Amino acid sequence: MKLNDGLIVSCQALKGEPMYGGDSTVKFAYAAYLAGAKGIRANSIKDINRIAKKINHKIPIIGIIKKDYEGSEIYITPTLKEVKKLIKSKCDVIALDATYRDRPNGVKLEELVNYIRNHSKKLIMADCSTLKESIDAIKLGFDYVSSTLRSYTKETKGVKIPDIEFTKELLENIDNDKVIFEGGIDSPLSLKEVLNTGVKKVVIGGAITRPLQITKRYLKEFEN
Repeated sequence: MKLNDGLIVSCQALKGEPMYGGDSTVKFAYAAYLAGAKGIRANSIKDINRIAKKINHKIPIIGIIKKDYEGSEIYITPTLKEVKKLIKSKCDVIALDATYRDRPNGVKLEELVNYIRNHSKKLIMADCSTLKESIDAIKLGFDYVSSTLRSYTKETKGVKIPDIEFTKELLENIDNDKVIFEGGIDSPLSLKEVLNTGVKKVVIGGAITRPLQITKRYLKEFEN
């Protein structure tokens, strides 16, 4: 199932966060679906499959597995182990870190892409931080590139997101249908600014599905 233009809602909760465990992420995804979201991004096989069941798999699901490995900064679907699990899951798109950072155990990004192509019909998304990474990902055979990791790598640390100019660069070099914007949108106003670039697919996570983070943002206004 391909990704349609529109809003994709990232429904995730990590250990230590109030929404972690139970069926919180499933409910977030269902609410997003009822509201009209065009896709869901989810972490872990358990959440992916439960969300697919809850929404009757009416919209596509981008699947990831976050896993830390010693000696590597990559934690979004880092190795073949995670890839194999996602292939067996109900996700429609497998997202992987496509930055130039070293992967665990010396595995190459190309190996993971080739394995997915040879063992499934799922689409593949590259989570990138720079224009060159994004262009190289398309050359490698990714179906989509996303600005997910912009400002989260050493090379892009400190970059203010949402990065409007970076989005324009992506659209100038890559087919719009393959570009997905993600990162830093915290209000309808900032979303409008991103959409003004012409990008058609946008992922929003924390501004919708992380109440702790949302509450803290509002509380800052009381300090002014």
